Amino acid sequence: MNVQATPAGIDARPHLLMCSPRHFAVTYSINPWMDPRAWAGDGRLHSEAERQWTALRDALITAGAAVETIAPVADLPDLVFTANAAVVLDRKAVLSRFRDPERRNEEPIFAACFAAFAARGLMDEVLPIPEGIILEGAGDCIWDARRRLFWLGCGFRSDVAAAPFLERQLGHRCLPLPLADACFYHLDTALCALPCGSVMYYPGAFTPPARATIEAHVAPEHRIALDRADAERFAANAVCIRNTIVLSSCGSSLRTILNERGYAVVETPLHAFLRSGGSACCLTLRLDHHSEAFGRLAEQTANRIGGMRGDAQRLGSS
Repeated sequence: MNVQATPAGIDARPHLLMCSPRHFAVTYSINPWMDPRAWAGDGRLHSEAERQWTALRDALITAGAAVETIAPVADLPDLVFTANAAVVLDRKAVLSRFRDPERRNEEPIFAACFAAFAARGLMDEVLPIPEGIILEGAGDCIWDARRRLFWLGCGFRSDVAAAPFLERQLGHRCLPLPLADACFYHLDTALCALPCGSVMYYPGAFTPPARATIEAHVAPEHRIALDRADAERFAANAVCIRNTIVLSSCGSSLRTILNERGYAVVETPLHAFLRSGGSACCLTLRLDHHSEAFGRLAEQTANRIGGMRGDAQRLGSS
């Protein structure tokens, strides 16, 4: 086990887990994006993935994040998608169990990684998911700091049965959102909870009951509905570092909407990883979510952005 910190140590900055794409490739197909023959036919793709991953890591550090890395492992090409490692809140981690056999050998690697974090005092508790329940980490279980709840994508990769277990262990509601489109097989491909309280999501990825759940908990002014073009760019698969949103790409209209909400948008192309159905959020796992601290931060962010809007409206009417 080789776990490194870049820069060293946990501090007050947003803290992420990543894995180098040294062994990344599309060697099997477990979602509609994955085409092993197309990957094998283009010898440039691996070096492209290396460059794009490095650019993402650098963009996240520039935005203010600290990045912890886990060593890549041969024959585990999707280990690079660390979002699937666990669900983390308040220094407690619930480890994943994968649905597809191609990814199950990642489980002991991630378990050893979190055991190392616990030994270093970075985690207080590391828990397995109960036998018989599939949960693919923060790829399907997204913490919403403003509402102090989890959104749980289910249907393709994770089980709705994970919700009550997560509620008991992590102490916060976990709202199931059944997914309807196999192209958006994990929740983080179709939904992003922003620090200000807005939720960016692609309605077409969800069943009618799931859309009703989102609408019941997110006020209309806080819903940012993506069109199909931005959804297929994986614009929802973004990483929020305070008031910076890092993503692969987005359309000009979405950029304007996010700018108006007080966010700087940083585009760092991740097309090599889109070939495997992943992007910025898939390539990271947030390690420092704290329910109380992040709840207060979300409220402060929302108030600050609300004040900025008010100032802009006053200037516009003067």
